[in-house]
Amino acid sequence: MRETVQKRRRYQRVARGLRWAVMPVLFLIAWEIAAIVINNQFVLPSLESVAAVLATPFASILGTGSLVENALVSLERVLIGFAVGAALAIPLGVAMGRWPRVDELMDPLVQIFRPIPPLAWVPLALAWFRIGLTSMVFIIALGSFFPVLLNTLDGVRSVKRTWIEAAMTLGATERQVLTKVILPGALPTIWTGMRVGFGIAWMCVVAAEMMPGTNSGLGYLILYSYNFSQVQVIIAGMIMIGIIGLGIDIALRWIEERRFRWRELER
Repeated sequence: MRETVQKRRRYQRVARGLRWAVMPVLFLIAWEIAAIVINNQFVLPSLESVAAVLATPFASILGTGSLVENALVSLERVLIGFAVGAALAIPLGVAMGRWPRVDELMDPLVQIFRPIPPLAWVPLALAWFRIGLTSMVFIIALGSFFPVLLNTLDGVRSVKRTWIEAAMTLGATERQVLTKVILPGALPTIWTGMRVGFGIAWMCVVAAEMMPGTNSGLGYLILYSYNFSQVQVIIAGMIMIGIIGLGIDIALRWIEERRFRWRELER
């Protein structure tokens, strides 16, 4: 009986993997057909030319460093910017969700600034922080700030009132209510906001690396390759961005499924 269950689970995993691979395979086939029909490497390079770039990730490209080197630079910038954005957003979201007066004070500013795209801040970032890491971190932090803030706010508000009242009845202080009841209860929603925020931060870093004065990172590599009509390098850089983003999201989702499994049981 146990072997039958294991075989069934193995079959389900294989079937799920095959279903997951269907659309990417069809996309690649359509890409190759379109490249043959167009027959213009500058418009749409063939799969072979892009694969050749991806097959040598440690080789220097146009004197700008390798795919891996530029990816690591971009990842470092994302981590710094995301950490800054999350460190500001989570405490503010908790305060707005817990204390109505803080929410009344901050909500107008949040609603005004939230719709502004992070890239709209690029001129100000360059004026305030000049060219360099600080201006990039500013853009990335802005991109990740609002998703984390809004999910933190929603998570705090979704904590059951009975839990808070029970803790206060038992004599818990405000600090204990925050650390023992509200934060643990809101953490799954906060984590979801961090997943979304990290994805947006990863998009922002590519655009930030296209700012004047940048000389490294995947965004810079993509823009620099365009100047030399190396479209296969551009697409290889885009694929590298997608692979890294997917890998990080899978890791965050894996942690979410195991760390916050209790929420599914609660539902």
